[in-house]
Amino acid sequence: MEQPWLRHYAQGTPQHIDYPPVSPVALLEQTAAKHPQHTAVKLILRAPDGETYRASLTYAELMAEVNRFAAALAGLGVRPGDRVGLMLPNLPQFVIAFYGALRAGAVVVNTNPTYTPRELEHQYRDAGVETVIPLSPYVPRLDSTAARQAVERVIVTELTDYLPDGLRGRAEAAYRSDGGIVEVPGAAGVYRLRDLLNAATDAPPSHIGHPDDVALLQYTGGTTGVPKAAMLTHANLVANVLQFRHWLPELVEAQEIVAGALPFFHIYGLTVAMNLAVVLAAELIVLPTPRPVSHVLQTLAEERVTVFPGVPTTYIGVINHPEVAQYDLRSIKACISGAAPLPVEVQARFEQITGGVLVEGYGLTEASPVTHCNPLSGLRKAGAIGPPLPDVEAKIVDPQSLADVPVGAQGELWVRGPNVMPGYWNMPEETAQVLTPDGWLRTGDLARMDEDGFFYIVDRLKDIIIVSGLNVVPREVEDVLYEHPAVREAVVAGVPDVYRGEIVKAFVVLKEGETVTAEALTAFCAEQLARFKVPAAIEFRAELPKTTVGKPLRRALVAEGGVRI
Repeated sequence: MEQPWLRHYAQGTPQHIDYPPVSPVALLEQTAAKHPQHTAVKLILRAPDGETYRASLTYAELMAEVNRFAAALAGLGVRPGDRVGLMLPNLPQFVIAFYGALRAGAVVVNTNPTYTPRELEHQYRDAGVETVIPLSPYVPRLDSTAARQAVERVIVTELTDYLPDGLRGRAEAAYRSDGGIVEVPGAAGVYRLRDLLNAATDAPPSHIGHPDDVALLQYTGGTTGVPKAAMLTHANLVANVLQFRHWLPELVEAQEIVAGALPFFHIYGLTVAMNLAVVLAAELIVLPTPRPVSHVLQTLAEERVTVFPGVPTTYIGVINHPEVAQYDLRSIKACISGAAPLPVEVQARFEQITGGVLVEGYGLTEASPVTHCNPLSGLRKAGAIGPPLPDVEAKIVDPQSLADVPVGAQGELWVRGPNVMPGYWNMPEETAQVLTPDGWLRTGDLARMDEDGFFYIVDRLKDIIIVSGLNVVPREVEDVLYEHPAVREAVVAGVPDVYRGEIVKAFVVLKEGETVTAEALTAFCAEQLARFKVPAAIEFRAELPKTTVGKPLRRALVAEGGVRI
């Protein structure tokens, strides 16, 4: 097929990459061998007492911790193919646990640490998670029968575990953490991460995952709106981080400082922040809580960050901060925005303030995730997601006839490449809906391609709501609303929002004779759902528009209320 985008690749970006048949762990090993004393991870903790606490690991130290964690997992009985859940914010422990679990041959299951027990139950039951690594404040969420039935081992870590001894006590007092005994009723074993690492050998198990083995189960609403786990192999993850690294030839090995503000439990942050930093031998600044914006600005300025991946919400917060002019952000070279459309005015204002280049990209969990991005140098187009990355094929297809459409015409975006998943975990029917026999991934997004091979997202064919870059499955919210005794019917859709991209709106019909306030329904949802999934707006209706068979018409509500899905 014709690939007009190739002529617009930046100088230094190859059209094809030879991918080594290795695990992501091998990429870390290579960097640690080449740059052992270079700073790998730097933790920035801005505590409630006003103090800032810092800790860092070199690549040699990080590699040793990864090997010890892999040995510790094997010693606890974790075997190749076992699922290990990470319930962590951005911390050195996340990097260690991710690579260490892969080094032990396990499959990582990424979990949003703000999830409720209900949400944890779905993921852990579905994935068959037997080992969980949570931050200690999240442990109570495991203390429910539903969430912990399949969990055998819990390895608890503290926010302050990697601070130097002289600072740890002060920080624990600031965070009101005593590092004491943690109990998880029903779990066969509860362990302290630091204790395991201190006792473990740095000789890890001999098994390293085969490139085609599943390395990561990353949950997503996907293209059909049903929560499921994309199976991402070692080869998928290696391919995508190398594709993205070659897309940014301006970045220099062992000279970059990457801001880890995107959550690593999200595939976007995992690839374009954490894994990219490893491939670049960059210094990764980890921010457990990238809020308030003033803390992010302070970190960008003090640490002289050069690479700052984010979502539009991130950049909107920066340019609108009343004191942004007080921070020197001129060290920033490259910013990649994804997960939601980037407003052109935000892009222009951010570049004016920082002097860096902010480009929009595109991807989806099923593709590890990046498939398209505007180049940092050369031709880039406002409003476009850019051309496909090396070795990514893309085309626009008529959703009904499945025929390719002409240049400039709209249709569904299909992609194919070494970064595309082999399927969904234990869901062959869902897999068949999105993956064609010859490997094309149907993205569910309506798009068009121009004569230069730049792609533009027009709308979504799927019902996913994207709140600050995080996917919300409408049905999941609707199921919770239906559990309220006063609710007869509920439909959820996305409402455009300047700051978050979209917010969740619920249309609710109450049972006859029942009354409930919007505030009460919101509080009810907050008990069952992570904050970003809770409806920000609730509209009560006497009835909902329906099809002839009685199915609520979400698109009719969209048309009536200006709601976007």
